[in-house]
Amino acid sequence: METIQAAIRAGHTALGIELGSTRIKAVLTGPDHSPAASGDFTWENRLENGFWTYDLADVWAGVQAAFAALSADVQARYGLPLTTVGAMGVSGMMHGYLPFDADGCQLAAFRTWRNTTTGPAAAELTRLLDFNIPQRWSIAHLYQAVLNGEDHVGRIAFLTTLAGYVHWRLTGCKVLGVGEASGMFPIDPGTGGYDAVRLEKTQALLKAHGVALDLAGVLPAVLPAGAPAGSLTPEGARLLDPSGTLQPGIPLCPPEGDAGTGMAATNSVAARTGNVSAGTSVFAMVVLEHPLKSVHPELDLVTTPTGRPVAMVHVNTCTSDLDAWVRLLGQMAEAAGSPLTKDELYRLVYRQALAGDADAGGLVSFNCYSGEPVAGLDAGRPMLVRRPDARLTLPNLARATLYAAMATLRIGMDILLKDEGVRLDSLLGHGGLFKVPGVGQRLLAGALGVPVTVRSTAGEGGPWGMALLAAYLAEKADGEPLEHWLDGVFAAGGGSTLPPDAADSAGFERFLDDYRRALPVQRAAGETLR
Repeated sequence: METIQAAIRAGHTALGIELGSTRIKAVLTGPDHSPAASGDFTWENRLENGFWTYDLADVWAGVQAAFAALSADVQARYGLPLTTVGAMGVSGMMHGYLPFDADGCQLAAFRTWRNTTTGPAAAELTRLLDFNIPQRWSIAHLYQAVLNGEDHVGRIAFLTTLAGYVHWRLTGCKVLGVGEASGMFPIDPGTGGYDAVRLEKTQALLKAHGVALDLAGVLPAVLPAGAPAGSLTPEGARLLDPSGTLQPGIPLCPPEGDAGTGMAATNSVAARTGNVSAGTSVFAMVVLEHPLKSVHPELDLVTTPTGRPVAMVHVNTCTSDLDAWVRLLGQMAEAAGSPLTKDELYRLVYRQALAGDADAGGLVSFNCYSGEPVAGLDAGRPMLVRRPDARLTLPNLARATLYAAMATLRIGMDILLKDEGVRLDSLLGHGGLFKVPGVGQRLLAGALGVPVTVRSTAGEGGPWGMALLAAYLAEKADGEPLEHWLDGVFAAGGGSTLPPDAADSAGFERFLDDYRRALPVQRAAGETLR
């Protein structure tokens, strides 16, 4: 207690703020880098005019609420106001489209990673650049706006992501960490900046469409982890904390995406390491030793926060359908006069899943809330499909719902591990899927056929990873690599590893066979249920 109190008074702490899909969370770490206090705010995206979006007014209402909750937690735990921190950083959902004009005015509604509306642009850019450009990437959104003839394109002076936008407003600096920038436009591993040859090709493409846009000038500057990225201005301090308690001048590290913070939170930044971040969406990140042999539309090529090449399998939906089933079962319990808390409900459903048949009794669940490019789906409709003789039980329903959160990820991982022969020494899990000990971890190990490690900090996820990147800025020795610094943070261990269970793996294979065969049913549902 006294150590943390002294650190808070002296500002020897780090603050990470992450704007996730369903929660905005702030985490404060102490001298040992463990979470010392936290605060959060729940929000949700909306489908408006054909785009999944969040209003920027909601961004600031949520950031302020999360920081106020963090400050209240610090006061309650340690009896101190939070007036400063040693360093801080902002993270957010990767990709997407946030364009601004020269006066800083927003030109179009924020288009998030969840949108699958850029198919023609992504396909043409992939062919032109000989590099997979997923539909989520900012350059795909920009070029699709060009193809759509949207009149705001010619007025764009700055294009950024959600993390880049919040960082800009707090510091005045238009920058991104290299991991986050790699979800806007391809990165050259040799320079650590945007690929100059591909920039030139894209610039020529825009010019051919009559768009006079300096692409290199419109994109944020790229910085590696540990580089100074500005400091909290007086205006930024008031924006973050309208009470005026937080003081300006705090140094900020480069803003990163949720993929980069996941890598930091699991110490998965060295070659042949990987992690699975499983929450509203799920993505696996594998740090590469060598370039891939082929361009695969199912695989993103991004980077670690230090610029190392990473293959990413990104699936748009993970726990959303699971959450919906848990809410339904909670309503049943309440109607029966035996209400359960949220934590009790999740523990019950997860443990029921372990009691289910290894193949979920023949149930096939699709958890798709939006399109899933990895599975070739342009739209998503949550579905439960079964043969008449399938075993419809609560344990099997629970297992099928959890399997659905892993099925599309497995399809992408097969390309990476089997087709490309990528070697993976360790895979660490973090995020909401792993909050109930042992369940999501065991089923994922069986689904992917690799051991899965979960540390005690797995539930903290991205906000804690962002706080680590901020602490690295403040604490690193001259030239100390992030990999070496993180090894020191994680030296104490505190995790568990589960190998694949043979019965789980065989059962998942049967589930996945049915899942693949039923994909046309899911595709038809997306085409007909409008």
